[in-house]
Amino acid sequence: MNTIDLFSGCGGMSLGFMQSGFHILCAYDNWKPAITCYEKNFDHSIKPADLSDTTAIINELRPFRIDAIIGGPPCQDFSHAGNRTEGKRADLTESFAIIVENIKPTWFVMENVDRIINSKAYAKARDRFHRSGYGLTEIVLDASYCDVPQIRKRFFCIGKQNEVDGFLNGTLNSRLANQRMTVKNYLGNRIDIQYYYRHPRNYNRRAIFSVDEPSPTIRGVNRPVPQGYNGHTNDPVQINPSIRPLNTIERSWIQTFPVSFVFPGTKTETEQLIGNAVPVNLAKYVADSIILFVQESINETYGIIKNEFIEWLIQNKFLKQRSARDVFSRLKRAALLVEIDTALETEDLMFRLSKQKGFKDLSGYLKSQIKRSIKLFIEFKELRQNKLSA
Repeated sequence: MNTIDLFSGCGGMSLGFMQSGFHILCAYDNWKPAITCYEKNFDHSIKPADLSDTTAIINELRPFRIDAIIGGPPCQDFSHAGNRTEGKRADLTESFAIIVENIKPTWFVMENVDRIINSKAYAKARDRFHRSGYGLTEIVLDASYCDVPQIRKRFFCIGKQNEVDGFLNGTLNSRLANQRMTVKNYLGNRIDIQYYYRHPRNYNRRAIFSVDEPSPTIRGVNRPVPQGYNGHTNDPVQINPSIRPLNTIERSWIQTFPVSFVFPGTKTETEQLIGNAVPVNLAKYVADSIILFVQESINETYGIIKNEFIEWLIQNKFLKQRSARDVFSRLKRAALLVEIDTALETEDLMFRLSKQKGFKDLSGYLKSQIKRSIKLFIEFKELRQNKLSA
């Protein structure tokens, strides 16, 4: 799917969706360190933009065939760590909704902290999504059950045109792990300590954690052990000279960035980028669930007429049984790349198909066979509809 990433940060969400097979056309952000970091790690472009200027962004995106818009508007105004008031940054949640409302991609995914669900900004955005024809799946996912070694609860609003609310809940919930991912499970020999310090928001909370449990939420600050820290009753061991905070690169690994990911900024900038990011594997978990839903929908939709279509190919196009089944298989492959809307002109449908990266990367022979399968299916559907209408 051709995808745009808004409020991309350094690219955690982009990378997770790319690993699932989505094609990121472009990303947008307005913080220079995030843009610099993104440019170092991706081949496609990222553009500096004030995303509160929705008119400019909408006008820029209109010429493109966009299947999905993803993004995480800044969450500080909703965060547990903040003062829990809604400031100007909360308006960017509605900006995301306005862009989706006008571009109308088939899919969108908006990520934020779990507290956003009770906010006025989200209520406005939600209303826009519904008015624009989207069915919404609204869910809080704990990243530690989604192949991330970190207890990090994040809210996702996943929208699809012409769907019912809650359409993706079953797929998302059925794929959750039975137990939390621990730091040691994920990092293995990449980490050589048993216990580490993570500075608490206040000293009523524990500060020492074991690698045999998930990490607490990675935040945008990473402080050293303060002098005079006397420990907490829930710390698994007493403070001692061997206990240190996780370093910056270890924190990026817990956010499931790959070892090859480059962070070119200052330590302060990098810590902030890492803490703000969507964990790569959490983004991939959501993206994989979307792909699985699409595949299941295709199987259900095309399974209903599979035998009828194959029989039509054999009787009217004089194909052998095996060739007819090959046509059907390529039709399903095409449906993963582009929605086969038979109400569209064939030329328009082929144009949309040609813009998909998953199609561009195929051999010339396979491209021609996929196009042929679509044309045959359109012919079959038109004749079938005329017959039913007669």
